Amino acid sequence: MARPKEENHATRYESAEHKLLKMSEISLWLDTYEDIFSDFDPREFSQRSLSVDFLEEAERASRDKGVALELKLLVPKKRRKVSDEGTIKKRLRTHFKRHYEMIRNDIKKTIRQGVFYVIAGIIIMLFASLMVYFQAHTFLATFLIVLLEPAGWFLFWEGLNQVIFESNKAKPQLEFYKKMSKCQITFLPY
Repeated sequence: MARPKEENHATRYESAEHKLLKMSEISLWLDTYEDIFSDFDPREFSQRSLSVDFLEEAERASRDKGVALELKLLVPKKRRKVSDEGTIKKRLRTHFKRHYEMIRNDIKKTIRQGVFYVIAGIIIMLFASLMVYFQAHTFLATFLIVLLEPAGWFLFWEGLNQVIFESNKAKPQLEFYKKMSKCQITFLPY
């Protein structure tokens, strides 16, 4: 009776390990290497744009995966050219890293702009408050107060919108490109 328990334990261990590997794996079937690249770009693999369909499928497949990914690209045995695979891997890594940096910089820029708007809004509201505090009763002062108060509030709230909401809109794509820039890429025949 002890032997079946050991085999059962080993089977459980292998299945848990197998599940863990599956969780970090993205496998995509390709008919040719051309499936990775845009049909409209005639350049060679090292410079060619990636296909929107390929990127969308990779993003969809990576959503519930961890950070340590393995991208397995399955190519028919007859069409496999190992000599092209190094160039394609390099092109994929370059694309993923470049887009990760671009999106990360865009998010930082959006946050900086939002913080600037918040500070500008506070300064404008402070200026309007000082005018009210010193009881400026001229027509020009009243007009400036009426103009500055909504402008200050608008900049304040728009700045908070930029920092909180707009910067978060790009985070799913940032996460995708972060995962993909660190992933291991392998070509396998089928």
